[in-house]
Amino acid sequence: MRIDKETKWHILLGCALILSLSPIVFALSSSFKELSEAYSNVFGLPQHPTIGNYIQVFSRLPLLQITTNTLLIAAAVTVFKTVTSTLAAYAFVYFNFKGKNVLYFILISTIFIPFTVTMIPNYLTISQLGFRNNILGVILPQLSDATGIFLIRQAMRTVPRSLIEAARLDKIGHMRILGDIVFPLVKPAVVSSGIMFFINSWNEYVWPVLILKDKANFTLPLALQLFISSEGGTDFTIAMAVSVITMIIPLLLYIIFQRYIISTFTSSGIKG
Repeated sequence: MRIDKETKWHILLGCALILSLSPIVFALSSSFKELSEAYSNVFGLPQHPTIGNYIQVFSRLPLLQITTNTLLIAAAVTVFKTVTSTLAAYAFVYFNFKGKNVLYFILISTIFIPFTVTMIPNYLTISQLGFRNNILGVILPQLSDATGIFLIRQAMRTVPRSLIEAARLDKIGHMRILGDIVFPLVKPAVVSSGIMFFINSWNEYVWPVLILKDKANFTLPLALQLFISSEGGTDFTIAMAVSVITMIIPLLLYIIFQRYIISTFTSSGIKG
């Protein structure tokens, strides 16, 4: 039997979906198992479901404080990155100044600089400012983002310039133009960029682990590491419970705003 091209694509996408969802299903299933069952029945559904792992998490960690820390960091980073990305994108599209294209190229090229290159200078700066073991030390180096500037700029380039020129002729200021004319037209790009900023900040591990030392200041990814030992994790099922708690909010945000994210990526290559 010959399989048509469309069916092949559906099969391929189905396999990709299964591979993508498998870790989530595995973590969710393991979080409701006893440790012995988790090792004897690795990929199966829990035979005797228990919420004991979640009770252990709440009893052994200040989880409310840790979740609050994670939310504060993610929210602050998201707000600042979204605002700075929107303002910078507007300037690169609608302002004319000497060296604009060169500056934009330099800015976008920072996307390809590895985190390990900027890690030590940022760490020394934060230490000198006295923000070690403080959530401000996690937030401050992340107030702008070149990827967000790129995505929002691409969306702004699709806005008809005649609208902007008409507003300028009426002597309307740039902030009003941005808020009343441009922003409503590029809202999907701004919202999707903000969601990506939030998810990336929520899941970040390397930078917070360098800055935060006390459990009371930890974020959820750092709390997860507490239950994973160098031998492979003696509290494996509890770690899975923490991972489920960690993924809930970013997953819900993505489900709610996925159409904005998809539309941004599909339209970001319309204009170069």
